[in-house]
Amino acid sequence: METTDKKTIKGGEFLITETFYQDVFIPEEFDEEQNMIAQTCRDFLAAEVYPNLDRIDTQEEGLMTSLMDKAGELGILGVSIPEEYGGFGKNFNTSMLVADVIGAGHSFAVALSAHTGIGTLPILYYGNKEQKDKYIPKLATGEWKAAYCLTEPNSGSDANSGKTKAKLSEDGEHYIINGQKMWITNGGFADVFIVFAKIDDDANLTAFIVEREFGGITMNPEEHKMGIKGSSTRQVFFNDCPVPVENMLSDRQNGFKIAVNILNIGRIKLAAAAIGASKAVIDTAVNYSNERIQFERPISKYGAIRFKLAEMAAKVYAVESANYRAGQNIDDAYDALVAGGMDEGKAKLKSTEQFAVECAILKVWGSEALDYVVDEGVQIYGGMGFSADAPMDRAYRDARINRIFEGTNEINRLLTVDMMLKRAMKGELDLMTPATAVAAELMSIPDFGEEDDTLFAAEKKIIKNLKKATLMVAGAAVQKLMMSLSKEQEILMNIADMASYIYVAESAMLRTEKLVSIRGAEACEGQLNLMRMYFVEAVDAVQKAGKEALWAFAEGDEQRIMMVGLRRFTKMEAFNVKDTRQKVAQQMIAANKYCF
Repeated sequence: METTDKKTIKGGEFLITETFYQDVFIPEEFDEEQNMIAQTCRDFLAAEVYPNLDRIDTQEEGLMTSLMDKAGELGILGVSIPEEYGGFGKNFNTSMLVADVIGAGHSFAVALSAHTGIGTLPILYYGNKEQKDKYIPKLATGEWKAAYCLTEPNSGSDANSGKTKAKLSEDGEHYIINGQKMWITNGGFADVFIVFAKIDDDANLTAFIVEREFGGITMNPEEHKMGIKGSSTRQVFFNDCPVPVENMLSDRQNGFKIAVNILNIGRIKLAAAAIGASKAVIDTAVNYSNERIQFERPISKYGAIRFKLAEMAAKVYAVESANYRAGQNIDDAYDALVAGGMDEGKAKLKSTEQFAVECAILKVWGSEALDYVVDEGVQIYGGMGFSADAPMDRAYRDARINRIFEGTNEINRLLTVDMMLKRAMKGELDLMTPATAVAAELMSIPDFGEEDDTLFAAEKKIIKNLKKATLMVAGAAVQKLMMSLSKEQEILMNIADMASYIYVAESAMLRTEKLVSIRGAEACEGQLNLMRMYFVEAVDAVQKAGKEALWAFAEGDEQRIMMVGLRRFTKMEAFNVKDTRQKVAQQMIAANKYCF
């Protein structure tokens, strides 16, 4: 596998290239200013959000909008907005850090992310100068709040099938919009809506900037939801809503592309928010385990509880490592595109689009890590975990939406493989050369090489072999199933899980290796333990997914040969994961919080 310069790395390329720790960003590298922004967000949550969670969940009139106003005054809404529009103009990873910290804010986090992300970014990235001059400064300060109207009763994952219509008025000055949108976050108080509709009989959606004051907008009452009860979620109806022609966003029929590209950003930001939420739950769980006495001992003394705490931490550490690795890749791609002469707005979109594969992976892995954390958080609380008066109740219910938001996890798994294969067919990603090499290797005598007992040598060998396993399964599936592969969703999801585990495990390794290079191995014992724990999970999961895929499409000698190869590529030396978990848990128990 060849090496690659970090400035030229492509999305999805992690599967066929080796990445070096010097070329990744780790969250420990945030500078003083970035850490100050993060602390401002933590202070805001502590002062304004946490004391008012019950009031927020009852949707007390005016409370959420006042919180958004206060966040705007502190600049939290404008971190990634260019300075010319009243923002701070910070890079993508800084905006990820804000999403991470604010992610612990329950319903407030949802309202803020909808406003700053899908509500604001379509105008910032696709709007013309007049549109940006008019809307972005007010959105950056929170004077105007934004919502995003894409989903309809019969168009969820299939977004381009929406039935909302736009028709040019007789005088040619307005588009008249009619239709129904549902699950609209911030719908109850938004001043500005990004609305997707089809003009006449167009095949594709067009996007519009619609102000509430334009008229013709009505709403159903607030939805009764399982979780995120404090966020405003409405059905929005457009009844002959007149929208000035100058409020068309970008070009006619470009709406679906806008929706897809903005969702890429939403996906990776959701993963960041899941990290912050997960850490907050772990802190609460560790604290409770230290306080709860059973059989005359704190429950944190028991191995079964320590198992849960350590597993929670390992998943979060790994996903966090991958999230900021991808965020830096996006920042690097943006810098390279701008240096090459591309418009800044287009470069923002293109850089994220380049890493759409990683955004999809992280959305899935972040939301599922959070679901694991909240579920075990409830279990650590025992009976109190099931009480609506204890903190795990809100965390558990609020987490569940994340596997549906920004494209369901099933859709994102399918997209992960689909995007990689399409790039391969376009010649942007050479998957077949290494896949063919792996197939040839299966027929040869294994080269065990010389023993290497240096730090990270074992993990690097594991990653290299897991990549071979994935390329073997994916390559064989493509050759065997050809055009019918797109209909084999279970197999595609198996391959997606294999690739995703590799990306996240490799990210955890690179982060830890970089930390060790800075601090030394002794100071990074906790991180080394978390990485090794995650590798055990990743190896087992890749083998299971590969086996299920091969059993589904391969037969006879072909199946037997590839099963031998799969076992070869998923070998791992014996490792006492039980003792490692205990050490990780003890470190958190001593600190009384997540401390990595």
